[in-house]
Amino acid sequence: MALDEDAAQVYSPQKKKVPSDEEKRKKKIVPGSLMKALMRPGGGEATPTDGDQVIYHCTVRTLDGVVVESTRSENGGKGIPVRHVLGKSKMILGLLEGIPTMLKGEVAMFKIKPQLHYGEDDCPVAVPTTFPKDDELHFEIEMIEFSKAKVITDDFGVVKKVIDEGQGWESPREPYEVKAWISAKSGDGELIFSHTQEPYFFTYGRSEVPKGLEMGIGTMAREEKAVIYVTDRYLTTSPLMPVVEGFKEVHFEVELIHFIQVRDMLGDGRLMKRRLCDGKGEFPMDCPLHDSVLRVHYKGMLLNEEKRVFYDTRVDNNGRPLEFSSGEGMVPEGFEMCVRLMLPGEIALVTSPPDYAYDNFARPAGVPEGAHIQWEIELIGFDMPKDWTGMNFQSIMEDAEKIRGTVCIQGNRLFKEEKFELAKAKYEKVLREFNHVNPQDDEEGKVFSETRNLLNLNVAACFLKMGECRKSIEACNKVIDTNPVHVKALYRRGMAYMAAGDFEEAKSDFRMMTKIDKSSEPDATAALLKLKQKEQEVKKKAQKQFKGLFDKKPGEIADVGSENRDQIINENENERSIGENDADEDVAEDFHDAANDAPRMGLLYRLWPTGARLFSAIGLQRCSIL
Repeated sequence: MALDEDAAQVYSPQKKKVPSDEEKRKKKIVPGSLMKALMRPGGGEATPTDGDQVIYHCTVRTLDGVVVESTRSENGGKGIPVRHVLGKSKMILGLLEGIPTMLKGEVAMFKIKPQLHYGEDDCPVAVPTTFPKDDELHFEIEMIEFSKAKVITDDFGVVKKVIDEGQGWESPREPYEVKAWISAKSGDGELIFSHTQEPYFFTYGRSEVPKGLEMGIGTMAREEKAVIYVTDRYLTTSPLMPVVEGFKEVHFEVELIHFIQVRDMLGDGRLMKRRLCDGKGEFPMDCPLHDSVLRVHYKGMLLNEEKRVFYDTRVDNNGRPLEFSSGEGMVPEGFEMCVRLMLPGEIALVTSPPDYAYDNFARPAGVPEGAHIQWEIELIGFDMPKDWTGMNFQSIMEDAEKIRGTVCIQGNRLFKEEKFELAKAKYEKVLREFNHVNPQDDEEGKVFSETRNLLNLNVAACFLKMGECRKSIEACNKVIDTNPVHVKALYRRGMAYMAAGDFEEAKSDFRMMTKIDKSSEPDATAALLKLKQKEQEVKKKAQKQFKGLFDKKPGEIADVGSENRDQIINENENERSIGENDADEDVAEDFHDAANDAPRMGLLYRLWPTGARLFSAIGLQRCSIL
């Protein structure tokens, strides 16, 4: 009989599910091998399930009533009940099957054949050789309690039972400051200590509480209540619990009142940010990581015994907040680094060393050199850069030209103040914004390319001033790739080659300039003259250093000069301005009025990588500030 093709079905055998080790073990249970007798009924209807921590007393007897082992003190035990997490802890097969049948408070007797207790082949629980593991035994079990638990260590040395859920998602971590009610009992229920009269205050990560307790608190949220079970392996001495000897297990009852977010901004404990009041939003997405216009209230104090206030915006600024643009060096570096990691409405206490405060910034009256500073900062709000999404090319370029003009004025000012890292960041910021611009025709492409080339040349100049010649060359190459006859790019690349000691490449770029544009001949001639001088200096230095090395007879030792090699990373003093045209720059307002007469600074910002330090502080080392 022929079958219709549509009705035909192809049989494909399904793969058999591989049974788990626990399922394989349960196949050993046969009728009569495990029997249960109820001695005292329990309460409620719930029974333990996988993932629950079960706490029970256990007494093992032979069939004629002889006690083999027990957790109860009256039967020779230590009085500490057994704790297991169903589905995770290693248990004998009889109890693995029997305990999930029990209610809270129930007492039951399990009669277990050897193959279902310690006599099982490959039993995961070891016993002494004297244990009668080949005998049928009675296990008297009293179910004290069971509940969902969080296993914190793989060996079950630290387990947490949540009593009341907390608020929020954040948990303490190093070096947060924590305040909590804490009391402790031994495994048999004896009170060890109680901090219920006043909360205990400690810094996370400084071993001020036992290791296991700290690990457990590190999983808690604000206002959470929990019991943290800690075995002796994780009981370390601390100010909270100086003596731990003699305790096999300790149960810590904890209510996490509050914790203060503390960030070690530099990783060496010098620049610390403490969050006193939470802000609004999600961290770090709603922080002013991008260059923005920020509004803050702050109080500046000397970090000494008096903590004298030297400036307060609410008093000294007529109650108006300080408004400044980030990324322009308008506030001390430590101040800006911390504000960038704040949420609107957040209040933070920042302690800063002198080099991140006023030793490298305009120092206010009354602040001595070398002073450690404490700022109490409230971020009122900030304005983000304009979003170009959905705008046409002409509108974008008009907006970009305004931004570029402003940025170049700011960048040129920072460049002249020798804050090369900051100036470079300004130009690079606009270049990153240009990644979203898509010219639609050749004319638009030409306008776009010219603007981008100017910014790349400014970046190249910054790299050259910072001594990073190869990066300067790469920035020039971006211009030359789009316009091989760009005279200024050739000139700047030649200067970078010369600084790097690549004299032939530099000579080629300077000569190419005169072929492309006769008006550039004076600059090219001056650069070639400078190049020739450098070549001669290097040659003379080499001759002097190796003089006599090859004049000695075999076996004689020549004296080689030990002078350090002269640095040749110098620039042509006649190099053009980093902008296409010299611009009139407005000097940025001082950090506050009291600093108007203070000297300008430059050294700190030559070493500034604010963005890198900020993202390092939050674990995103490979990100950049956009």
